[in-house]
Amino acid sequence: MDTSENTNEIKQIWKYTLVLCLVVLGWLLFRQTLPFINGILGAFTLFILLRKPTYRLAEKTKPGFAAMIMSAGVTLFIIIPVSLAVWIIFNKLQNTEFHPQNFITPLVQMIDIIKEETGFDLMSEKSLGFIASKISTIGQSVMSSVGDLAVNILVVIVLLYFLLSGGRKLEAYIASVMPFREENKREVLDRIKLMTRSNAIGIPLLALIQGGISWIGYIICGVPNAFVAAIFTGLASIIPMVGTAIVWIPIAIYLFITGNTTQGFVLIAFGAVVISQCDNLIRFILQKKMADTHPLITIFGVIAGLPMFGFMGIIFGPLMVSLFLLFLDMFRKEYLSVGPNQSGS
Repeated sequence: MDTSENTNEIKQIWKYTLVLCLVVLGWLLFRQTLPFINGILGAFTLFILLRKPTYRLAEKTKPGFAAMIMSAGVTLFIIIPVSLAVWIIFNKLQNTEFHPQNFITPLVQMIDIIKEETGFDLMSEKSLGFIASKISTIGQSVMSSVGDLAVNILVVIVLLYFLLSGGRKLEAYIASVMPFREENKREVLDRIKLMTRSNAIGIPLLALIQGGISWIGYIICGVPNAFVAAIFTGLASIIPMVGTAIVWIPIAIYLFITGNTTQGFVLIAFGAVVISQCDNLIRFILQKKMADTHPLITIFGVIAGLPMFGFMGIIFGPLMVSLFLLFLDMFRKEYLSVGPNQSGS
């Protein structure tokens, strides 16, 4: 008996030692891969989107060849066009003619109005120092992101190939180590696939549609540099709660200050009725078509995901919140459900 107890104690010690080693090494590896997190998450996103067509192609050829074809297709038809589009947009922004006086005059007027109404001086030394520090931080962040882009693109291409070539084995291994019953494993994997597919397709599509709709409104209202404003409006559509209003409201205020009162009223009406309502309608349609996700999951997911994962947080933030709620529901069903014989004593 003593020998058996000692053996069990030794097994428990080895078990907890192994768990500790896994946690420590996992944390160290995670910290080292943080600079490449966008590339890693991007590869997993593309893997989930392309796994089925790759598996069908692999049935007619070899898995490695199918993965190579799909990776080459992603590089030629997704990564290269998107990279060129980003380059064209940045080139457009650099070559856009900004007339400083058109911005300085209404800005000074706005500062004077704020000072008269609130007594807060935006031109004080403290305020200017704060603004300068923020501009410097944003500039450094943008330059760092541009520098990391090429490395993360390479990570996406290489990792995607290995994920696609060994996809079935990877999925089987992940399912084998998940500490759930078989039906719960299936539910978790299905939720991951559904949420990732929904966010990866729906969010960029929403930004593109919102940018196009707002561009039409800006042209109608005679907004300077309407194309640039539309780009920022499309990007702002991913911001929770405020969304596109963070762009078109300041533009409308700018129109009022510069004396274009009619255009300002038209833009407010267009923004409130068309841009914002189209945002809600498109989100509703996409959620019903792809994943019936509660809006609060998307809002809190993006808020939590952006600081953790950067741009890919708009996809994996809502997924993280959705999985948390799913695990909570599993725990409730498994351990907190009260059966008819346990309902009272």
